[in-house]
Amino acid sequence: MAAGKARPYAFIVALAVVALVCLPLGLWQVQRLAWKEALIARTEAAMRAPPLAVRAVPRGDASRFEYRRIRLQGQYDPRGAVLVTGTSSLGSGYWMLVPLRGASGAVVYVNRGFLPMRTTLDAARGTLPAGQVTVTGLLRLTEPGGTWLRANKPDQGRWYSRDIAAIAALSGASAETRFFIDAQVESPAMKGAPVPGLTVISFPNNHLGYALTWFALALLSCGAAIMLWRRSS
Repeated sequence: MAAGKARPYAFIVALAVVALVCLPLGLWQVQRLAWKEALIARTEAAMRAPPLAVRAVPRGDASRFEYRRIRLQGQYDPRGAVLVTGTSSLGSGYWMLVPLRGASGAVVYVNRGFLPMRTTLDAARGTLPAGQVTVTGLLRLTEPGGTWLRANKPDQGRWYSRDIAAIAALSGASAETRFFIDAQVESPAMKGAPVPGLTVISFPNNHLGYALTWFALALLSCGAAIMLWRRSS
């Protein structure tokens, strides 16, 4: 008789363990939901706000300014231009990053936009305005190292992420390395210039569904454990 009860009790313990595991996972997803909703609200507010001058971004951690609209003026340095392999709504191609030197001497890299595959760096440089330019765009954080599939190869001129520190080091430019600006509007507009304004801003928010799933599993496991307990008593 005791041997017959061992199996239900073992299942009861297993179900109780499942419930104890699923419940904190559900609570964690609730916390993630609150964090994601705050991130989305902050990003939407930043994109609606009037553009800041780049000097308004303080030293230190710039993450709270990510996706903030920034306006800057200066002159492009074609010597520091690079093409970074990427994809956009237009397909596969390159992002063109160029250092922009302001009147104060400060240098900030600008992602001018997207160019189609097989564009050469010389052809891309040919689209640069010769004089003063005004750029309005979104502050984006540097992307060190490369992608999870491909590492940057600076010695070969192959870039797969917008690693500003590495790009600036290769060109010898003394530039801001924490972030770059994704151009939305560039003035004067040049014929054949990269297509700006293609920044993808998407924050998948499935945390509520995940939380409900974990809570449901916890509830079902708990219910099954109680049912087995009653039947075995």
